[in-house]
Amino acid sequence: MSQHSGAPAPGIPRISIVIPARNEARNLEVVLPTLPAVHQVILVDGHSVDGTVETALRVLPGIEVIQQTRRGKGNALACGFAAVTGDIVVMFDADGSADSGEIPAFVEALLGGAHLAKGSRFLPGGGSADLTVIRRIGNLGLNLVTNVLLGTRYTDLCYGYNAFWTEALPHLDLPDPGLPEREDGRMHWGDGFEIETILNCRIAVAGLVIAEVPSVEKLRIHGVSNLSAVRDGFRVLKTILDERRRPEAGRSRPAIQRMQALQRLQLLAALRRPSLRGLEQEPTEEAA
Repeated sequence: MSQHSGAPAPGIPRISIVIPARNEARNLEVVLPTLPAVHQVILVDGHSVDGTVETALRVLPGIEVIQQTRRGKGNALACGFAAVTGDIVVMFDADGSADSGEIPAFVEALLGGAHLAKGSRFLPGGGSADLTVIRRIGNLGLNLVTNVLLGTRYTDLCYGYNAFWTEALPHLDLPDPGLPEREDGRMHWGDGFEIETILNCRIAVAGLVIAEVPSVEKLRIHGVSNLSAVRDGFRVLKTILDERRRPEAGRSRPAIQRMQALQRLQLLAALRRPSLRGLEQEPTEEAA
């Protein structure tokens, strides 16, 4: 258990925060001290050269650091998910755009019966300081396509601040972190920024319960994003179309296995319902 962690209060689930990072040392200096005391904080380093790992270990003693096996945000998250030991996974960006103070709201949605708590910048109470007009229009269009093709009701498809019960991981069917790089130099599908769309589509297709949570996206603190609105927008569109044609994850398993998985998730949510007071505390001294 991380030094940042404390024993959870009775009824509080163990929370694992997964943070993919590549050359984010200056941002982690600011971001890590804001995290609440949780069961586990995992930094997935994308072969940084700016002292990202050293900064993380200094600012948050006990943080677990692993190296991603290939490249891309999707691969980084898959590597982090494989190292999770908690009941709940929180996907958290290292650039300062996500507000750690919103984590209790995500956990509350899961305790209320959802399997995925999906951040939305377009619900009342949400917003963004970073969305350009082009990105906003593109997001709305991709959102509409997804809702029509997959029967979902998302208000914000392309947003990566999410949390889910660890038992939902098998439904994601992400590329194995142990796979070697492709010989042609291209990324495995799911290793890039399309990861959020894949997660949202596969959770929905599996028939799991999704709850959207208002979230405010802040500006990146330092540096420039690797996201390309046009290139990654087409990648997301291809993801949506591929997921529509893909044999449904829920149908690829025997119906009884799917129902058992759903029942386990629902039971776990019911057992974890009591209180969130363990997440309301200030960051620990180690993180201060």
